[in-house]
Amino acid sequence: MSYADIATAGLRCLPPETAHGAAIALLGLTRPLAPPPPDPALAMTLWGLRFPTPVGLAAGFDKDVRCPDAAARLGLGFGEAGTVTPQPQPGNPRPRLFRLRRERALINRYGFNSAGLDIVAARLERWRRTHGAHPRPLGVNIGVNKESADPARDYAAGLARVAALADYVAVNVSSPNTPGLRAWQAGDSLHRLLAALADAHGRLDRAPPILLKLAPEIDDEALEALLDAIEGAPIAGLILTNTTTARPPGLVSRQRAEEGGLSGPPLAPRALEVLRRAYALSGGRLPLIGVGGIDSPEAAYARIRAGASLVQLYTALVYRGPRLVGEITQGLARLLAADGFASLADAVGADHRTPARPDQDATAISFAMARAASSGSGACVIGRPTTSAVAPARAASAGVATRA
Repeated sequence: MSYADIATAGLRCLPPETAHGAAIALLGLTRPLAPPPPDPALAMTLWGLRFPTPVGLAAGFDKDVRCPDAAARLGLGFGEAGTVTPQPQPGNPRPRLFRLRRERALINRYGFNSAGLDIVAARLERWRRTHGAHPRPLGVNIGVNKESADPARDYAAGLARVAALADYVAVNVSSPNTPGLRAWQAGDSLHRLLAALADAHGRLDRAPPILLKLAPEIDDEALEALLDAIEGAPIAGLILTNTTTARPPGLVSRQRAEEGGLSGPPLAPRALEVLRRAYALSGGRLPLIGVGGIDSPEAAYARIRAGASLVQLYTALVYRGPRLVGEITQGLARLLAADGFASLADAVGADHRTPARPDQDATAISFAMARAASSGSGACVIGRPTTSAVAPARAASAGVATRA
């Protein structure tokens, strides 16, 4: 058992929010992990940023940028700090984080507890001065205060404040723990938000890509309307999905009735379906980040084949610890090779080009092939990664044959 395994087990003995704070503190004290170099086939270039692997750290872990190197220290390909709000706010009363141990899931109702933009920006400025350009992109996730009088204006102000410090900016309009927030995914509110972001974006000297993070409850009609609305707006991609207020059948942990957003494996089927629909409705032209219940190489690969160019982890790290990062990155390389893909970009959206038969699960087939390959029954040849995540999707939507 490694020191990381011991630390992970020890943290799970603490109350959940205490463990959360302790994990961030420990990461700030430890040296970055030295995992094997990632397979070159896993590299992805999006928005002019190079991601050494597609596996990143989701928002919600390092809310106040106390450890900007968290992704590097865990061996991940990129990180996302936040959610940060314009003004400091304490969030909801404690307890507000609950473990569903039987399901390896979490329920949180943090409510955007945040140190505020000024403190977060100051920390990012110090980090950027010290480290300069970092080999692992760091995004910043922005939200609004609970009592905001003008959320559209506050989102725009958040974008302007972190634009020079973030490799990308994620606009969180989907947390279930801030009343009324999800209304900004649709209708007049969405159009007001997009107009405010476009205005702020146009004034920036350095304009990072903007991504919207959406709720798993969004239906096809609302998703299609949103995709129509962002045509021409400075939205570079979507993050799918946030936590869910639903409680799928089969939850048995006694904490299942707590209010808040559910994350982990029970969320995975819905998060996968929303991502799949977004890729199909957009014709594969919009880069997507898959998040929600990813806890294995097979789960990550399913998101990629469904249309994700990148994936994010959080809840699974609580239960599995840092060793999960290496398992997923190495497993992804095996799965790509087993399916004959020379690069990750070639696999993005593959299910839309070569759908599995009704009686087969594409991910299960890929996993079986990967096991055969890793056992030495076949050679794995990895080529250079391509430089565009959307190229395969564009080719597919244009009727061009692509390899699968």
